Amino acid sequence: MKSSLTLLVKLFRYNVKVIFANKFIYFVLAGFGFFAFIITISILEDPNFNEAVIYGFLIFPGLLLIFYPMAYGIQNDDDSKMLETIFGIPNYRYKVWLVRFILTLIVAAMILFVMAIIAYLSMYRFDIVPMLGQVMFPITFLGAIGFMVSTWVRSGNGSAITLVIIGFVFLIFIEPLEYTQWNVFLNPYEDPRDMSEFVWLNVIFKNRIYLSVGAALCLLFGMFNLQFREKFI
Repeated sequence: MKSSLTLLVKLFRYNVKVIFANKFIYFVLAGFGFFAFIITISILEDPNFNEAVIYGFLIFPGLLLIFYPMAYGIQNDDDSKMLETIFGIPNYRYKVWLVRFILTLIVAAMILFVMAIIAYLSMYRFDIVPMLGQVMFPITFLGAIGFMVSTWVRSGNGSAITLVIIGFVFLIFIEPLEYTQWNVFLNPYEDPRDMSEFVWLNVIFKNRIYLSVGAALCLLFGMFNLQFREKFI
């Protein structure tokens, strides 16, 4: 049992290094730096915190953490001359990139958990685990889109530019779609005044279902793209 756990820890550490191209500490520092920045700005503008505000604090550092691995994952394998080896592994798309996708989400969740504890101790008391679960819905969805785009564009810089454009489009529609199930950044902790609690809970439920289904479809489409080996090699 001990040797198996040691092997899993080593495997986890190795894949994290690969995912973040040996720059993991920089992404952690960037995530916490961005988290501290938006908190500072919010304190200066409006010191009244609630769960809706904390939710917003956690989403964008999470997106920052998954942006690089999703956009540059395939290009990093190509640059390190590992792409040919990976494509030579039977069911490679499941054994390598799918595992990396899951590990990226796990690492992001772990870091966001620490940020949530900091917010809990310093700003506002809230249920950390349910909050983290809600935050991971849009992060998983946008991470799956990033993975799909990277298998389509096959260039780190091209994928990054495409993802920025997609993110900008989503941000544009935040206001017109604010309290609808189609809002990717729907904040379940807000309390719409012109909507009954039952209707609002139904909107949140549908939104989470759509994000989950959308993430699964994007992930499957990305895996489908990876079947065409000749496009990557």
